[in-house]
Amino acid sequence: MNRIVRAASAVALAAGSAGLLGCTSTGTTGGGGDHAVGDGAILRTFYDPCYPERYNATARAETLSAFSSQVNNAQILTQTIWNWYFEPGSDKLTPAGLAKLDSLAQTRPAPDPRIYLQAARDVQVLNADVEGVAARREDLTARRAAAVRKYMASQPAVYPVAYELYVHDPEVVGMPGEFAAQAFRGQRVGYSGSLKGQAGTPTLSTGGGGQVLINTGSGGAASGGSAGGVGPNGPNSPSGPNGP
Repeated sequence: MNRIVRAASAVALAAGSAGLLGCTSTGTTGGGGDHAVGDGAILRTFYDPCYPERYNATARAETLSAFSSQVNNAQILTQTIWNWYFEPGSDKLTPAGLAKLDSLAQTRPAPDPRIYLQAARDVQVLNADVEGVAARREDLTARRAAAVRKYMASQPAVYPVAYELYVHDPEVVGMPGEFAAQAFRGQRVGYSGSLKGQAGTPTLSTGGGGQVLINTGSGGAASGGSAGGVGPNGPNSPSGPNGP
């Protein structure tokens, strides 16, 4: 029995020492080697003093690694000045473009110094002058970049920011509006049934349980309240069995 007590005391002492050592070295106490007793090398052979923090950190990094790339891509698209923020074929910012740049400069807690500009794609392409389209696009992109830099330099100097401008050509992310419009216009397609009562008009009432009662006519009724309803066809209504 004494041996069991002594063994338990040794384990408790080792665990207490692990809490003191933590995840860092405390130096050597003798022997002059890299794996002296004071370095915790012997203890770490049997016990990890960083458990579970070490493994939690690894699991957290692995979980967030996939999400962090999505966040980075979303931030780049948020910081992008698209073609429609300029007048077509021009380097003049529209009111929406000016408002977009203002919102980027007013980001809290501090503005992102990286601004991305979409390469000019709103240049008219003519079959007779296909060779010159690339040069016109490059020229328009450069003039638009200069316009963005000039406007951002006029921002209030409350938070001085040295903005960096990068040109890229991403695909526009989003769902075209016609899909939502078609879904709205076709919401009645394939609908069957009605909520008309005996008189040909919808009849809705609330039961005693505060839920909606829908009377579908003489063919049957679907109710969501209790029997104490006071709707037009309820037991306590004027036309019900308990009415006057």
